[in-house]
This record gives sequence, C-alpha cells and structure tokens, in this order.
Amino acid sequence: MNRRHLLRNTAGLALVAAGLAACRYAPLQRQVGGEFVGHGTLAQRADQIRRAGASLGWNIESVGPGLMRGTLNLRDHQAVVDIPFDTQRFAIRYVSSTNLNYDGTNIHPNYNSWVERLKRTIIAQPAV
Repeated sequence: MNRRHLLRNTAGLALVAAGLAACRYAPLQRQVGGEFVGHGTLAQRADQIRRAGASLGWNIESVGPGLMRGTLNLRDHQAVVDIPFDTQRFAIRYVSSTNLNYDGTNIHPNYNSWVERLKRTIIAQPAV
C-alpha cells in the first residue's frame, strides 16, 4: 500500500469516526411546550401529566400547584425535567441528566426524543 492510499484511508476513517461521534450528540432542547386539548381544571391537568408520564416510564411527582417534576430512569441513564403548567398549556424544561453526555449545550439525542414523546403523550391524554 503506498503512502497516498494510506493517507486517504486514514482521512476517510477519521471522517467516519467524526460522523459516528456526531450521532451521539444533539443540541439540547431546553424547553418544549404544548397546549392541552379541551377544558380542564388544574388538578385534571396534573393528572393528565402524571398518566402520560407513567405510560412512558417517567416518575412524575407534584412539586407544588402548577409544577410537576419528571424523572426517567433507563438502564444507567437518567433525565430529570420540570413541567410547569396551567389549565391551558405546559412546558417541559431540562433540569439534569446522568450518563447522557450533556456538555452544557449538547446531549444524547435520545433525551430530545424522550421529551418530545412525553409532550405528545400529555397532549393526547383526555382530561378526566
């Protein structure tokens, strides 16, 4: 193998490695929001959030009126979010994480997927 071919292969491998590393990070979505469908009381909205989270494996606890805290533990990964809400809308805000490679700006892309799925599931829950 000549030197030129070796350099080309090495450069190609470096690009592939950089591409694979990039797949493990995505810009953190610090806050994701949504609007509830229909009418509901604050207690009904809290219940919607709790039911939605439980259906996806999140542990949702009340912090106070209009604020829930969600924790998702998967294998050795953990994501913690705050969910402020009123009777019409809610937000999901990043609090902390463990083993999700958060560097202050970027995080493992699964975090954003988990939060987006939680948002869609909250919206789909009926107010009971």
